[in-house]
Amino acid sequence: MKKIIMTAAVCGMALAAFAQTVSLATNSIDEVIKAMTLEEKVKLCIGTGMAGFSGDQAVIGATQNLVPGAAGTSYPIPRLGIPAVVLADGPAGLRISPTRKDDKNTYYCTHFPIGTLLACTWDTTLVNNVGKAIGNEVLEYGADVLLAPALNIHRNPLCGRNFEYYSEDPVVSGKIAAAYVKGIQSNGVGTSIKHFALNNQETNRMSNDAQVSPRAQREIYLKGFEIAVKESNPWTVMSSYNFLNGKYTSERTDLQTTLLRGEWGYDGMVMTDWFGGKDAPQQMRAGNDMLQPGRPEQYDAIVAAVKSGALDESILDRNVARILEMIKKTPRFNGYKFSNKPDLKAHAAVTRRSAVDGMVLLKNDNNALPMKGVKKVAVYGNTSYDFIAGGFGSGDVNRAYTVSLLEGLKNAGFTADAGLQKKYTAYLDSIREDQKGKNGGNMFIPMGLPDEMPLAGADLSREAANADIALITLGRKSGEFLDRKSDDFYLTDNARKLIDDVSEAFHAKGKKVVVILNIGGPIETASWKNTPDAILCAWQGGQEGGNSVADVLTGKAYPSGKLTMTWPIKYEDHASSKNFPIDMKPSMNFMNNIPRNEVLVKYFDYTPYEEDIYVGYRFFDSFGRDVSYPFGYGLTYTTFSYDQPNVSKDGDNYIVNVRVRNTGSTKGREVVQLYVSALDAAAANKPTQELKTFAKTRELKPGEAEVITLTVPAAELASFDEAQSAWVTAPGTYMFKVGASSRDIRASLPAEVEAAKRPVNSILGLDTELQRLKRK
Repeated sequence: MKKIIMTAAVCGMALAAFAQTVSLATNSIDEVIKAMTLEEKVKLCIGTGMAGFSGDQAVIGATQNLVPGAAGTSYPIPRLGIPAVVLADGPAGLRISPTRKDDKNTYYCTHFPIGTLLACTWDTTLVNNVGKAIGNEVLEYGADVLLAPALNIHRNPLCGRNFEYYSEDPVVSGKIAAAYVKGIQSNGVGTSIKHFALNNQETNRMSNDAQVSPRAQREIYLKGFEIAVKESNPWTVMSSYNFLNGKYTSERTDLQTTLLRGEWGYDGMVMTDWFGGKDAPQQMRAGNDMLQPGRPEQYDAIVAAVKSGALDESILDRNVARILEMIKKTPRFNGYKFSNKPDLKAHAAVTRRSAVDGMVLLKNDNNALPMKGVKKVAVYGNTSYDFIAGGFGSGDVNRAYTVSLLEGLKNAGFTADAGLQKKYTAYLDSIREDQKGKNGGNMFIPMGLPDEMPLAGADLSREAANADIALITLGRKSGEFLDRKSDDFYLTDNARKLIDDVSEAFHAKGKKVVVILNIGGPIETASWKNTPDAILCAWQGGQEGGNSVADVLTGKAYPSGKLTMTWPIKYEDHASSKNFPIDMKPSMNFMNNIPRNEVLVKYFDYTPYEEDIYVGYRFFDSFGRDVSYPFGYGLTYTTFSYDQPNVSKDGDNYIVNVRVRNTGSTKGREVVQLYVSALDAAAANKPTQELKTFAKTRELKPGEAEVITLTVPAAELASFDEAQSAWVTAPGTYMFKVGASSRDIRASLPAEVEAAKRPVNSILGLDTELQRLKRK
């Protein structure tokens, strides 16, 4: 016995001596893993806690202040040369604290345009350049991974985080996300595409079950992620909070491993959203390599599962290996000397320019824009004076300033009505004073916007006489933790009266009225859009928003954005409105410790995606529903013709060429969209048409033309067949449609398509336990 004990002691000493010579910098990952204790492996697979929440781990003091205000860090193991790496929020810019204890310096970041605006540029080169600028700030402020981009589908107009997301279409979402990722990662820092998957509402987001058919998952909700993974290879993927067909997405092996890694070939790291999921050992099995921000009970559960044999340590080793592969790529591991001084001035110029290209000109009667012969402006609407840079929550950015529309106009040389400015300033100051302390100390959700200020008729008449034009800004706030209310889609009575009264007063003087929408998602326009002369959807353009809008209004720049979502006439026209949690209270349950109800409550415990594949324009176009503005719509200051269209087959690709010519009198750019329709689509249960690819012309001068080439792989014509668990292409004649929007098709080109079939391994169906509960 003594000999056995001595042998064990010698082996232990040898292992310890070996471990002291092992370093991630000089040894293979396998060797590093062999040198790790079980406890170290588990700690590396969970985060280091989150300041301000109970259950923080002791390591916070060592790592939380690496970059103050960052979302989280990984666990350091100094003896093995493994540093803590910093994970920071995005996607409209780096989110860190602007001030630090005992430090007089400030660490502001640039607030870039929201995701929806970037998508509406339809310009992957521009988005890539924005990503490069954001990534530079990530690098120079000492972060390693930006928790962005977010590319969930705009299933419903009221989703609170739609401003972070890109589109109701997966092709747009995937292509824009891929461009963003490549731009960020060109700096040698990482990204985390999120939220994988089906995070399409904020209401009860920690416990809601998205009930979605395998076909809709594949064709709509997973397709954008597939494109982003295959085209940009993000360092990490973030799993979502919600259930998917009865199981947490973070606990689904078929989602996180079989599909993501097996089918799509992803070889990076997967992490949970903060406090996401419940069963830590199952998250390890499923392929969630890192659990963030990390809680003691997760550590205890994983250690116990390994020791009991419920969790094979080889699975832990697999996850640790992926984490170490990510760490080895980071600036912190590679000893980058960050400056804490990115070029914020240069990045402000990037955001000012990029915001312009995503603005969508919805209406422009009689060339109301760009403004000509205008010197004096009358500026109406609360958000003209308090411009909204972006949404709230993790998608917000601690910026140094926000340029209001009023400031942008003054910077452009216009004179604003001083009396009107004084009235609005007094009104907004009184509202702010009244709101002090009324949000219950909630640091996550800001107060809502005040209603529009009533105006006196005599004042309007005077203002119309003195000014050359009226500008009205309507704003909306949205963000994380809660969805927009149904009345947020519609104008208040005061806002509607503002448009009517200002238009009446200015039109009586022969002067024009322009409405500017400072919003993160669609609002109702059909009932009032005929009243003003022009409508510019400016979205939320970041900290330079007011300057960007002024650039477009004056003609210094021109709008070239197009909508990446359909604007319905009424909210209720949207197919998903029947199954969306409208007007419910927000859920702030971060810790996810509330048990799910045995009897499921529709819209809260679960959301049936009954519209299936008919999301957005796929629904409106397939069923002939009228809309206020269609998917892909947007005007410019010029016009374009499409001619000489043709389609050909080149190997496994269909190639469409079309010549686009600027037929107007000013320079501009056009977004060319390619839709594909199968003949007798209704009989085949396919949408009338689906976007397959797009391109944006270079800047074209009047009379100038460019030939646009659009390529569609034959495999992209397939639909997902649930019975066969395969992508299936039905043979026949397909129409390749070149359009300026989904409702403005300029050419339809027939092409013969051959039959094809590509089986898959995972169907992601309905969990049997959920079926049992529903039957009860």
